[in-house]
Amino acid sequence: MDFTKLPKVELHCHLDGGMDMDLVAEYLESKGEKVSREELTGRLVVPANCTSLADYLKCFDLPCQVLQTKENLRRQAYCLAKADALEGVTYLETRFAPNFHKNEGLNLDEILDAVALGLEDAKKEFGIESGILVCAMRHMSLEDNLAVLKAAREHLGSGVVGFDIAGDEAAFPMEMFTDLFHEAKRLEIPYTIHAGECGRAENVRGAIELGTRRVGHGIAMDGHADIMKMCADKHVGVEMCPTSNLQTHALESLNDYPIRRYLDAGIPVSINTDNRTVSGISLSHEYQVLDDIFHFTDEDLRRIYRDSVDVAFASDDVKEALLRKF
Repeated sequence: MDFTKLPKVELHCHLDGGMDMDLVAEYLESKGEKVSREELTGRLVVPANCTSLADYLKCFDLPCQVLQTKENLRRQAYCLAKADALEGVTYLETRFAPNFHKNEGLNLDEILDAVALGLEDAKKEFGIESGILVCAMRHMSLEDNLAVLKAAREHLGSGVVGFDIAGDEAAFPMEMFTDLFHEAKRLEIPYTIHAGECGRAENVRGAIELGTRRVGHGIAMDGHADIMKMCADKHVGVEMCPTSNLQTHALESLNDYPIRRYLDAGIPVSINTDNRTVSGISLSHEYQVLDDIFHFTDEDLRRIYRDSVDVAFASDDVKEALLRKF
């Protein structure tokens, strides 16, 4: 099957992990550094011998430098949505931590507005629906994370569709963020939570108990029947990112990937890139590598699409239009 032709939804896609190579090259040239495409790839794409999540995260240093202006944020959002649209993605939620983009004086409002404009540019040209997930970070203070949450709420419906938290699960487990997500619930902003990527399965349970509508990655709950049942019973979507999980050694073989077990358990799953440039992949590639192992039926693919739409943070009108596409 040509998966580029298949209608797809992407719910877990980091803005700074899917950098446009031309944008980065132009940025470096403006700083007096001319690099070949091969050199650029070496700085933006994870090496084949990646040993850990920490090794993987080194590829984000340069993107963070690039994305410090309104112009670059807008262009990157456009380029990311364009890349998805050209391979059949009908709806995209891209996420990023705006506190990482304040180094040259931008404020939270300017950052969110710039990304929203880029996504709107792509919608006008390619018809792709999209939204922003605003990320808090586990290692940042409650004060900083509450400021990001407040900005997300103020921009909800104007580009922003939801909230997230990312970062080191082992050092900063879910029980540390009860106050943050109680406030998110009070503000009535939808949220997803990075949980079970490489930390404890209990982080997934904790995220569900905090009222999350989705979890990012979630593979640590594999084999924990009680948590899987909780996820299915509460219809909590799992944003699965296979190649990323392999590269960070969250698991050692995609033959062990839990997507079929999650489907069989009645858990809504979506398939995602996580970081298309860092991982050197496309969303169609992710479908293909999983299909090679798990041999998706037409009904599997239809279910993944429709479940992804169901747990998306889009408006009801957008969801109705998306469901008509598959």
